Amino acid sequence: MTGYGKAVAEWDGKKVHVEIKSLNSKTMDISTRLASLYREKDLEIRAEVTEALKHGKVDLSVWIEKASDADDAIPINQSLVEAYYRQIKQISSDTGVPEPCDWWNSLVRMPNVLAKTEVEVLDDDEWTAVHQALRAALDQLVAFRTQEGAALEKQFRQNIRRIGELLDSVEPYEKSRVAKIRERIEGQLQQLLSVDYDHNRLEQELIYYIEKLDITEEKQRLRNHLAYFISTLEGEAGQGKKLGFIAQEMGREINTLGSKSNQAEMQNIVVQMKDELEQIKEQVLNVM
Repeated sequence: MTGYGKAVAEWDGKKVHVEIKSLNSKTMDISTRLASLYREKDLEIRAEVTEALKHGKVDLSVWIEKASDADDAIPINQSLVEAYYRQIKQISSDTGVPEPCDWWNSLVRMPNVLAKTEVEVLDDDEWTAVHQALRAALDQLVAFRTQEGAALEKQFRQNIRRIGELLDSVEPYEKSRVAKIRERIEGQLQQLLSVDYDHNRLEQELIYYIEKLDITEEKQRLRNHLAYFISTLEGEAGQGKKLGFIAQEMGREINTLGSKSNQAEMQNIVVQMKDELEQIKEQVLNVM
């Protein structure tokens, strides 16, 4: 399921932003972009996200927004600058290579002249604050998914109810088509005036033909699948794959109804059933 969550933690003059987005996926696929200070927690974060979301394509970002401060200016290593200056002067004197025209620009480009020497360490209190923001973002995303799930359930119920109504509408055409088949065959035989046929044999052939076109079993199985889909929907969470399998079985029965329908009205109803079923198949991929 799709979802989105965002939270902010404030700690020691900086804001830590946590943003998490998810798209539908049959497996868990997590992509993290963490500020360097929090990279040591990558495995812990992944485990918590997996536990909360189960599956999906997840993008998680944690970054730091820090207020400008003169104390944050990158220091210049003065002793190193002086050492580079002396070396360049000496090399120029020894080799005859001209000294730089712009000494300052040349020196600040030398390795390690501009570099912070302190190493940031993540303490427990800061991680606690960031972790709370992570949990808040996850809770938002789960709430988003829950809301989407409720909308999907409502849509599924409408689709299933509509298929059931269409299945009921088949019955009048099913009863009348026996008489129509008989009339069509007898009408064709009567056009052959010179042909004398056995009426008993005709009855036997009609019975055989009608049995081949009988859809009683298909209708019953489809009704069972409709009921099973709803009961599964109302059951425990994490049944997305199962709902997909049930939808496939519903499709088999609807296709068989279509192949046995020899009336335009019945075939139109089957097309409408397929339309409802396709809506279910498209959305069932978003169910966990």
